[in-house]
Amino acid sequence: MLVDIINLGCQQANMVDGHTSFEALQLAVEKAGSQAALARIAEVSTTAVWKWVQSSKRVPAEFVLKIEAATGVSRHDLRPDIYPREQLVDRHVGARFTGVDRFAGSAERIARSA
Repeated sequence: MLVDIINLGCQQANMVDGHTSFEALQLAVEKAGSQAALARIAEVSTTAVWKWVQSSKRVPAEFVLKIEAATGVSRHDLRPDIYPREQLVDRHVGARFTGVDRFAGSAERIARSA
């Protein structure tokens, strides 16, 4: 059950997991509807977006969050160098399974003492 929840979270977080930042940019253009629409979202000229796409460049850092908010393409995919993915880890697992179980063998000790 917990694994399914984590996998679902990963699928939602990794919309285009395994794709390059250029492919994420292409997806953002597609979701916006056009390069002109993405330019309006980022508040830049259409020429600027055209240059990003034609030169296979990444989205400049200052526009990533606006594009993510408008298109749903993750910042982690648009600029993984600035927004690296964190591993979804249950940080409490280590605490639960370290140390000595002070009750281990209790039943045997009780049986021997009786």
